[in-house]
Amino acid sequence: MKTIKGPALFLAQFAGDAAPFNSWREITAWAADCGYVGVQVPSWDARLFDLEKASTSITWCDDFKGIAKTSGIEVTELSTHLQGQLVAVHPAYDTAFDGFAAPAVRANPKARQEWAVDQVKKALTASKNLGLSAHATFSGALAWPYLYPWPQRPAGLVEEAFDELARRWLPILNHAEDCGVDIAYEIHPGEDLHDGVTFEIFLDRVKGHKRANMLYDPSHYVLQHLDYLDHIDIYHDRIKMFHVKDAELNPTGRQGVYGGFQPWVNRAGRFRSPGDGQVDFGGIFSKLTQYGFDGWAVVEWECCLKHPEDGAREGAAFVEAHIIRVTEKAFDDFADAGTDRAANRRMLGLE
Repeated sequence: MKTIKGPALFLAQFAGDAAPFNSWREITAWAADCGYVGVQVPSWDARLFDLEKASTSITWCDDFKGIAKTSGIEVTELSTHLQGQLVAVHPAYDTAFDGFAAPAVRANPKARQEWAVDQVKKALTASKNLGLSAHATFSGALAWPYLYPWPQRPAGLVEEAFDELARRWLPILNHAEDCGVDIAYEIHPGEDLHDGVTFEIFLDRVKGHKRANMLYDPSHYVLQHLDYLDHIDIYHDRIKMFHVKDAELNPTGRQGVYGGFQPWVNRAGRFRSPGDGQVDFGGIFSKLTQYGFDGWAVVEWECCLKHPEDGAREGAAFVEAHIIRVTEKAFDDFADAGTDRAANRRMLGLE
């Protein structure tokens, strides 16, 4: 068993154009003031991070870490959620996702996909330069528009989509292996890897690649009505990252999982600040600790009701209260009778 590291905060939802959220030095000082000891960094946000420099200069990475360290903050992981999404985009989403890309490759799906692959590879190299062991991303999606089988899905459609998804990701996974960094796909609706079954379909096609792993976020499982504790029992060997994010699913006679196209505040399934939803975080921290999860508990603040700065401060205290400092001895050691093999054999009636 191992003690989970934390609390840490994903900065994507907090970066902005006003102080203290518009510079690396100030936002890390603010995170420390909130009670965090680590931050997860959105690699696409130039206000906080320079991916090009991080992928080419260890000196730059050392300086970057040093600035955070002055506030007592560690860099936990880098994220390429936006770039990873663009590794695989169904044409129905071309316009919606174009804004994630650099202006030079927008409205050009082939160039955009090549740019996205390059971005993720650079982020893996940057992770190596920063001394990190895991990297957060999305898988992207080709089959997602066909999630619900109406009309009937043609035979082979899903298989073809996952064959292509694996083909696109395999060179990236191999680069991850060269860097010694695990890719942790956030298992997330909207991605082709959105539950355990789809992760297994993908894993089979990349031949069980050891760098193909999971970012575990229970909020996305609550909204799918999926058993998120059993999920840890099944996939703990592949869980390399953990987002502490809460959610609630309160179906009514009018709507359920699909949400009726409503805004978040009116949906049956809603994201909430840690502790305000339905997730059993006591059970999650217990299971991850039991299985020796060797990573960070990272708050990803998303809530349809609460102010983000309140959610951030409360989230740090929430994680701190849930981290289990593992024991180095059994609780019943006081009753140890000090037996040996001969005594054990006598107790079994063998002598």
